[in-house]
Amino acid sequence: MSQPQSITAAEAISTYIEAKDRNLPQLMKRAFVQDCELQLQLLTDAISFPSSARGLESVTDVLVRDFGLQYENVRTFCLSRPESNRLPRFQCDWLVGMSNKSDGDVRVGCGEYTWDFDAAGDGRVKRLLIKIEFMCVLPAVYQTPVLQWLSTIPYPWSSYDEARTGLPSIDALTPIAQFLRREARC
Repeated sequence: MSQPQSITAAEAISTYIEAKDRNLPQLMKRAFVQDCELQLQLLTDAISFPSSARGLESVTDVLVRDFGLQYENVRTFCLSRPESNRLPRFQCDWLVGMSNKSDGDVRVGCGEYTWDFDAAGDGRVKRLLIKIEFMCVLPAVYQTPVLQWLSTIPYPWSSYDEARTGLPSIDALTPIAQFLRREARC
């Protein structure tokens, strides 16, 4: 088996996002090392995930395969971008929107990613901590305005300002609006 080519932090993150959002599990081996770890910190009850997974297959099951069985129209945005190609660690806030395949309900969530990379190796992700701060669930009647808004945000790299632009005025999205008023962490 050949060694993966070196990958930048931004490439690893965007490859993960493409794998998750488009349900392409085969891409995960390009973004994550074989013995990777996943930790999830849920600050909401509106979505459920296991608290951890270890190893590429288990992480891929949680983040791509199982996720893809339940959700579609997924768009994930990182609200800042790594300033260097090779980093040991990168933290960024994120925003995600999706619809539930079974009932059309829409979910919009936000939180923080903490990426630990194999900076001494090929640059792939060794550990990912996903903090889910808010996950707003809206009835299917809101699918069109929410998905239209998400389609206007630069993908997958965006900013708080770009993500706020066009945010539908829906009371259920108030936590998301408040989150997007934050300033990027230094």
